[in-house]
Amino acid sequence: MNLGTFSVSLSVKDLEVSKAFYETLGVTQFGGDPDHGYVVMKNGAHLIGLYHGMFDGNMLTFNPGWDQSAQPVDGFDDIRDIEAKLVAGGIEIATPCVDGDGAAHCIFSDPDGNVVMLDQHVPRLQGSKT
Repeated sequence: MNLGTFSVSLSVKDLEVSKAFYETLGVTQFGGDPDHGYVVMKNGAHLIGLYHGMFDGNMLTFNPGWDQSAQPVDGFDDIRDIEAKLVAGGIEIATPCVDGDGAAHCIFSDPDGNVVMLDQHVPRLQGSKT
C-alpha cells in the first residue's frame, strides 16, 4: 500500500518562534499560512508541518496522491481503500474518512499511542488506482 508523501506534523506553542528555530537548521517555508496558524517547512525531501492551536500533540502524516512537492501523482492508493485495509488488519480508526470521492483524512494511533494521520488532498478520480 502506498501512503504517499511523509511529513511530521508538530503542535507548536509559538508558530513564529518555531519557524525561526527550524530556519536556523536550514529548513525553509514551503507552504501554509501563518495567518491561519500553520506553515509547512522543507529541507530537501524532508517536510515538517508546524501547527499552532489546531491539534494536541504531534502526528506522523502521510498524503496519498501527493509527492514531496505537494504535486498530484498518477496511480495512487485512495485513502478510503487504504483505510479499509487498515480496518481489515485490525487497526482501530479514531477519525474515519467520510464516504465519497473527494479529499479526505483519517486518524489512528500506532501501538505506542503515536498519532498517524492520512490526509489526502487529491480527489479519488484524479489518478487513483481504484
